[in-house]
Amino acid sequence: MPRKNIKKLEDLKKLTIPELKELAKELRQIIIERVAINGGHLASNLGTVDLTIALHYVFNSPKDKIIWDVGHQSYSHKILTGRAEAFSTIRQYGGISGFPKIDESPHDAFGTGHSSTSISSALGIIEARDQKKEDFKVIAVIGDGALTAGLAFEGLNHAGHLQKDLIVVLNDNEMSISPNVGALSAYLNRIMTGDLYTKFKKETKLFLGRIPKVGEPFLKIAQRAEDTVKGFFVPGMLFEELGFEYVGPIDGHKIESLIETFERFKDFPAPVLIHAITKKGKGYSPAEKSPWIFHGVGPFDIETGSQISSANPTYSEIFGSYLVKLAREDSRIVAITAAMTEGTGLSEFAKTFPLRFYDVGIAESHAVTFAAGLASQGLKPVVAIYSTFLQRAYDEIVHDVCLQNLPVVFAIDRAGIVGEDGPTHNGAFDISYLRHIPNIVIMAPKDENELGRMLKTAISHDGPVAIRYPRGAVSKIPTDMELKKLTIGESEILKDGKDILIIAIGSAVQPAKHASELLNEMGISACVINARFAKPINASLIRNLAKEIKCVLTVEENVVQGGFGSAVLEHLSEMDIDGLKIKMLGLPDKFIEHGPQNLLRKMLGLDAEKITKEALTLIGKKGLILNHFNITVDH
Repeated sequence: MPRKNIKKLEDLKKLTIPELKELAKELRQIIIERVAINGGHLASNLGTVDLTIALHYVFNSPKDKIIWDVGHQSYSHKILTGRAEAFSTIRQYGGISGFPKIDESPHDAFGTGHSSTSISSALGIIEARDQKKEDFKVIAVIGDGALTAGLAFEGLNHAGHLQKDLIVVLNDNEMSISPNVGALSAYLNRIMTGDLYTKFKKETKLFLGRIPKVGEPFLKIAQRAEDTVKGFFVPGMLFEELGFEYVGPIDGHKIESLIETFERFKDFPAPVLIHAITKKGKGYSPAEKSPWIFHGVGPFDIETGSQISSANPTYSEIFGSYLVKLAREDSRIVAITAAMTEGTGLSEFAKTFPLRFYDVGIAESHAVTFAAGLASQGLKPVVAIYSTFLQRAYDEIVHDVCLQNLPVVFAIDRAGIVGEDGPTHNGAFDISYLRHIPNIVIMAPKDENELGRMLKTAISHDGPVAIRYPRGAVSKIPTDMELKKLTIGESEILKDGKDILIIAIGSAVQPAKHASELLNEMGISACVINARFAKPINASLIRNLAKEIKCVLTVEENVVQGGFGSAVLEHLSEMDIDGLKIKMLGLPDKFIEHGPQNLLRKMLGLDAEKITKEALTLIGKKGLILNHFNITVDH
């Protein structure tokens, strides 16, 4: 097979077009087989195989810099750049990442994982290149979905102003080209972007511009005529107005056309945007038919496309079901997401209430301010966004929602450790970046039933509320369908005790409760509190219990710095309690790598055994050994 003849990228350039096409088939098969085992981003990667081959055929990585926007389309890039043998480890603990990482390979020119950063970072690399008087090409590969983010247009605007030789490849996988339309586009592309046309256009402008009085009007007429023709036939007027030379649309699966286009424009002296039409899921029928399902997918059966998943629904799905129930009762409720309808569990809501559902595209900042506008007029917007993506709307949360004390509900999905997607997607910071903002209430449920009660509470509250909940399946099907409201700031005592006080929140509650059972078998009496609220905390309950117990252990799946434990510590530091000892367990001050959620939690000390060990250490019982549970507490 062709890949066996590729020891280095230079070997790729020796292949014929038929061999490159054969290579594309092989790469797709490798990706399908591995993602079926490991899970990952399938449809987007299958759609960029031909594009990747053509880019590496024409350009010289790592000298030339190829930047993959988001990065969930870079699997074939990884295989071709020295990671073919390691590809079996993709998204596994200790293996290669599912996204580009600058410390993984010199071919990964810039780390990505969040959308729409490629153009800005590529422009920065070009400017640094010129400052240092170096010589290489920079190519940003961005999807049409990523162009919905304002950041992409900020980069385009600046690139058009600087007029540097940036190459932007627009990977458009939302459009399909029929043969007739494709032929017309190819014809127009050859005429309007070929060397002859480019030279003619330039020389015509120079000629007309030199004619006194008459030249200027004719120049304007000629320009208007050109714009009119392009406006009718070429969907590139926007990019040309921003200062880019527009090329396309071209067939993103026709390797010879891609190579020809890249060769023609690799030395173009100004910004150029090459518009390539691709098909998500290309080469795998189930993914072609349902690309949204196979965008980010768990292990699946290749023959049927059926996913191998938990029997129980996910927190995202439970959230969506609860929101539909509440929306039936309250017509003020509207739902907003940022290009993550399925991921946030809002598919049912979108079908049930199409006029009350908004997918704003990859535009988190807009989603939040849009929600603030809705709330200012008496509606109850629920903004469902992953924790790691909500970071992008921080100023809007502060300025547009909390400052005005508007009743916007933030449904923060994927809070805490997300697993195989790694550091770009772990929801490690949301308690910390929200807790210090005035007016906001922050909740985290211990289970699926409490999630429903918190959603009811949030919608009933006259101010901003955030509910954070983890990725993954719930422990059982919810049984609490009455959805009673909680009292803001009220915690729940799950177990009485006198030796140590364990205060946990959200996904940390169940392992904390399990730890108390282990401690009980050792004769240690632990009081366990389900905090429920990171803001406001149940200050009076915590204060009174801490005065009696004196040993306090907080547990959360958020960074320790500025998190829930910090809130408890801040409060208790004002109490002047003699002999008080406090320990905060949470995520460490580092970015957490990819791997299975349970493995990472165990390694990070957020499982029941580690909580037990920390509790024993805090109360001075280091010498105890719990053989039955295989826990050894060191002296």
